[in-house]
Amino acid sequence: MGKSAKLLALNIVLAVIATSLILPFVWMILTSLKTLDEVGLPSWLPATFKWSNYADVFRMKEILFSRWYLNSVFVASWVTFLQVFTSSLAAFSFSRLQWKGRDQVFLLYLATMMLPGLVMMIPNYRNMIALGLVDTYAGLILPAAFTAFGTFLMRQFMMNIPRALDEAANIDGASKWQLYWEVILPLSRPALVTLTIFSFMGNYQNMFWPLVMTKTPHRYTLPIGMLFFDSTQGQQTNYLMAAVSMSVIPMIIVFVFMQKQLVKGIMLGSVKG
Repeated sequence: MGKSAKLLALNIVLAVIATSLILPFVWMILTSLKTLDEVGLPSWLPATFKWSNYADVFRMKEILFSRWYLNSVFVASWVTFLQVFTSSLAAFSFSRLQWKGRDQVFLLYLATMMLPGLVMMIPNYRNMIALGLVDTYAGLILPAAFTAFGTFLMRQFMMNIPRALDEAANIDGASKWQLYWEVILPLSRPALVTLTIFSFMGNYQNMFWPLVMTKTPHRYTLPIGMLFFDSTQGQQTNYLMAAVSMSVIPMIIVFVFMQKQLVKGIMLGSVKG
């Protein structure tokens, strides 16, 4: 088999894989434009494209879609900011500063990744009760403000930044904070963007912790609110698909605007370590 034939075969395989991945998304969009009676029919295409389904989602009784939408974006944005900030600070300490027991503490911190999130849910919930943060935005945000994975990702990237920059900064009289903020952090932009994307997407669609923490409908996030489409007025798949279609917009925006830096960060990480 010639080189061109192998390339053609590879492209066909990739096209088949891409098609299989995009079909569920296409079905979701088309179903969101159907009437409820058409949802169960074998035809993918609706008889009439009902764009009003998207507006109806905002007008449904007991469905606070716009509120849940804002809650999800608000919580995910704050968690992402705090995770990126705390992870970069911890990574700077673990990679650029010298102190007794540094590597042992890092391994201990890294070991927390072995614990499933569900195992830590009960201790975290008890802490939130003690602090009076149940059913609050702070209770949704603060427990997720630190991440061992983010610290590990940032540390591995910072370890590959030349040490000569630290020495030059010290000669110029820069403090540790200036070294972190003005030298190391700008050079870590690909890793920061990679962590930002992973963090936002993971927290935006998180369901378990908001399900435990929130009691008031006004504080629900989208994953919790979606359950109401099958409970308040019967199963309304067309409206549910319309809501889901709108809910993925923030993740698409984040990925589209940061995809170049994401690819660069992954490539640098794979090459350097």
